[in-house]
Amino acid sequence: MRYGNIKVFTGNANPALATEVANILGIPLGRCQVGRFSDGEISVNVQETVRGCDVFLIQSTCHPVNDSLMELLILIDSFKRASAGRITAVVPYYGYARQDRKSKARDPITAKLVANLITAAGADRVLTMDLHASQLQGFFDIPVDHLLGTPILLDYYRKNIPLEYLVAVAPDVGGVKRTRQFAEALSVPTAIIDKRRQKANESEVMNIIGDVAGKDCLLVDDMIDTAGTITQGAQALLGQGALSVQACCTHGVLSGPAIARLQASTLKEVVVLNTIPQHSAARLDNIRVLSVATLFAEAIERIYQDKAVSSLFTQTPQSVKPIHQLNFNDMMDREDEQ
Repeated sequence: MRYGNIKVFTGNANPALATEVANILGIPLGRCQVGRFSDGEISVNVQETVRGCDVFLIQSTCHPVNDSLMELLILIDSFKRASAGRITAVVPYYGYARQDRKSKARDPITAKLVANLITAAGADRVLTMDLHASQLQGFFDIPVDHLLGTPILLDYYRKNIPLEYLVAVAPDVGGVKRTRQFAEALSVPTAIIDKRRQKANESEVMNIIGDVAGKDCLLVDDMIDTAGTITQGAQALLGQGALSVQACCTHGVLSGPAIARLQASTLKEVVVLNTIPQHSAARLDNIRVLSVATLFAEAIERIYQDKAVSSLFTQTPQSVKPIHQLNFNDMMDREDEQ
């Protein structure tokens, strides 16, 4: 089924990314005000019609996580009640993704709860990037398109650093598969940091598996939160004779002591994608932010046109043609053809 005109909206989580995506698509960002009432409740005012439209709502559930999530849910409900034809929740960063299983008695599985909330609010599909565990796609009862940030990072490193002495390093055992795929794409060897986590957001480096002496090491992860794992890993690698250490990830959460740790660290460069906006405090000399806008714009265009998005899992489009929206005459012509 082909819907009417495409419309792209955003909340307050990452308006810069949403604006960039809309500009690439060649369409204006939807007019919508998301504010607060005096008691703190979220106020939403959609200022244009969405009846019958293919609506894409770009909203990462990043800090402040609960406010961003509620904005997402309330906006979806607004579009549903305004008779939108189809609603796609574009969630570049999916918060609560790490709470995906019960690690002890009476733990919630909040990642599943959030998936249920998005579905119950009225979303018809979800477009996201680098879920903490790919199995989270199965938490949704609606279609999920799961993009990968790896092609963007690979393209950057192929163009900007020599690969002759590079080693891709998994910061923990859980990241081995991701790092191995990254290393194979660059045709470089891998190493693994074996660590023991004492409690949440704290870790202790135990051992390094692989040869890193005389090598340039690249730590590969899906996210950097408090930066304890990355900075400790960098110290351990240099202690084993590494020439330099860099790090990259899709989601730069950078919470708590992360900025101070990165500023004081021995990391040569940390590359993150802009699924989460990086504010002025995170603009360090050794932090580089790459944009995911072209990738999301291409995915949105393909979903709107009912085309496959599978090729985007392995390659990043270099450009996106401005989208052609259906107008009334187009729709009448289609009906005449049928």
